[in-house]
Amino acid sequence: MIVRVQDYMVLEVEHLRESATIGEAIDRLSKSRHHGLPVTDASGRLVGFVSAKELLRHSGERATPLREIIRPGTYTATPETALDDAARIMFRYGLRDLPIIDGNGRLCGILSNLDIVRSHFERASPAKADTLKHLLSERYALPFSFHRGLVPIEKLTPTQWKVFEDELEGRRYELERGFAEPVLVVQKGDAWILVDGHHRALAAREMGLPQLQAFVLTCDRPEAFAQVETGFERLAREHHLATIEDIEIDRSAHHPLIEVTTQLLRRFEAGAARDVSSAP
Repeated sequence: MIVRVQDYMVLEVEHLRESATIGEAIDRLSKSRHHGLPVTDASGRLVGFVSAKELLRHSGERATPLREIIRPGTYTATPETALDDAARIMFRYGLRDLPIIDGNGRLCGILSNLDIVRSHFERASPAKADTLKHLLSERYALPFSFHRGLVPIEKLTPTQWKVFEDELEGRRYELERGFAEPVLVVQKGDAWILVDGHHRALAAREMGLPQLQAFVLTCDRPEAFAQVETGFERLAREHHLATIEDIEIDRSAHHPLIEVTTQLLRRFEAGAARDVSSAP
């Protein structure tokens, strides 16, 4: 199945009219999270794109309309464009954002490089769910299937007893930007067993979110599955894990990946310092 731009583009696009002044554009852009904005005419047709760099070059001309400084035309795609093709356009030309236009040339969406990243996360997640499905089927000799849906955070039974505070911060950012990977859950009767995504679940709970996107695995023979205790359930029982609140948040140490990265940075900085001190 071909994934299209329309599956991931943002529909509500912050943009500027070509009649707006450079000063107005600078004020708008400085209050946004963007590095540039699409520019349209009075009918909503896309006429160009203005970047922060272009506005900086003309920052002394605050009363000048945008139409006098922007180059007409820009790279675009349509909602029906294959997402991989749009990603190639963005990569080849170093674009952070790609305006999306309809058949009449009107701005109807925008695709960011973060949307591309999100699409890869989401397309990788079904492979995890499929792998777990086969593992459960082999382990318990029962048929399993999975679907995507929303799961209640407060009803999740964790299987990981500790998470790291610095990793939570990254998950909050992902959730805010909308490209967090779905969590992986096994549903067994009324129980929702969280297999993968503990940092995401905790971050979502701290943000006040009641539900999370998830791949949910269910047994096609629920009566037979109810008679066995899975390794996930045994792990939760042994570590006294009943709800997300039972997970320990380690605020004194770094996540192992962050720790390794920090060590590499320190090693690089130390090497650079030796090079400087030994220079003639």
